[in-house]
Amino acid sequence: MSETISVGLGERAYDIHVGAGALARAGELLNPLAKGLVPIVTDSHVAKLHLPALTEALNKCGIQSRAIIMAPGEVSKSFAGLERLSNALLDLEVDRNGLVIALGGGVIGDLTGFAAGVLKRGVAFAQIPTTLLAQVDSSVGGKTAINAAQGKNLIGLFHQPRIVIADTALLSTLPKRELLAGYAEVVKYGALGDAKFFDWLEANAAKALSGDSAAMVQAVAHSCKMKADIVARDERETGERALLNLGHTFGHALEAATGFSDRLIHGEGVAIGMALAFRLSVHLGLAPGQDAERFTRHLKAMGLPAAIGDIPGARPSVGELIRAMAHDKKVTDGKLTFILLKRLGEAFVTRDVPLEAVKLVLTDG
Repeated sequence: MSETISVGLGERAYDIHVGAGALARAGELLNPLAKGLVPIVTDSHVAKLHLPALTEALNKCGIQSRAIIMAPGEVSKSFAGLERLSNALLDLEVDRNGLVIALGGGVIGDLTGFAAGVLKRGVAFAQIPTTLLAQVDSSVGGKTAINAAQGKNLIGLFHQPRIVIADTALLSTLPKRELLAGYAEVVKYGALGDAKFFDWLEANAAKALSGDSAAMVQAVAHSCKMKADIVARDERETGERALLNLGHTFGHALEAATGFSDRLIHGEGVAIGMALAFRLSVHLGLAPGQDAERFTRHLKAMGLPAAIGDIPGARPSVGELIRAMAHDKKVTDGKLTFILLKRLGEAFVTRDVPLEAVKLVLTDG
C-alpha cells in the first residue's frame, strides 16, 4: 500500500511518497533531480540502519553519492553543526543545480534544509525522513532552522524540498519512545482540524504503532495530506498554518526549561502542550471539558505524557516557563501566540490570552 500526496505550490510544487518500502524506489524517484555527485546528510545512528539501502537504491539508477555523517541529536542543529555541514558540502563542490539528500529525523531534515537553502543562495534538497515525527511534520512544508541559546528554531528560513520519500517500514527500527513522540504530531491533526480522523485514531492508532503496515501508511498519509493542504494555502504562516503549532508554545517552553535534554523529547513536549492548550481553552470557557478529558485520556492510553508532572525530575517553575515562552519565535508585538480549541477538531489562533490564565494552567497542569 502506498500513497502520493501533492503539495500545491505552483512552480515549487512537490510530491510526498508514502509507503512501506518506498526507500527502494529512491533512485527512480530522485533520478530526474540528481545532477553530479549527490551528498547524503545523515547522522551516525541512521547511517548504520538505513544508509546502505539508500546508497544501493541510488547506485541501481547510476546516481553517485557521498555521505556526510553528523552527530545524532540536537547538538548538530546549531551554528557549529551548520558550519560543519556547509563546509562539507562546499568541499564536495555541490553544484548550484545539484541535489542534497536529508536522510534522518527532524534534526537532520531541519539542518540540511537550512544549509541547502543558504548554500550558493539555494540548492535543491530531498527529504527522506526516518522518524514518525519527521514523516508527518518536519519533512513537509519547507520550514528549516537551527537552535540558538535563546530557544528552538530561532534561526532559519523557508526552503521547500523538491520531494519527500516517507518509507513507513523504516519506523520499525525506532525505539518505542521515539515512535510515541512522533505519534503526538499525528494526533495533533485530529485535534486541530479533523474530528473524524481523531475518531479513526482512537480505533486504529494502537494497531498502527504495533506494526500494522496499512494502518501506519494511512495515518502518515492522512497527516501529510492535511499538512500539505494547509501549507498550499498559507506557505509562510501568515494565518492558517499557525494552527500546526498546536501545543508548541507550551511544548517548546517545556523543552527549554528541561534543557533540551532526554528528560523531555520534542513530541512529548507537544503532547503535554496540547493537553495544556485544551485545559487553557476550557478554563477560558472556549471548549467543553469533556473534549479536553477525551483528548487527555487518549494521550495516556497511547502512553504519552499529558501533564507537566509527568516529566521526570524537578518540576520547571512557572516563571521559567513564562520566560521561555517570551523567546518563542511566534511572539508578535510582544504578545504570545496560542493555538486554542473550540472543540476536538476545531482550533484557532489567538494573541488575546490573559497571562494569569496561562500561569494558572502551568501551575495546575
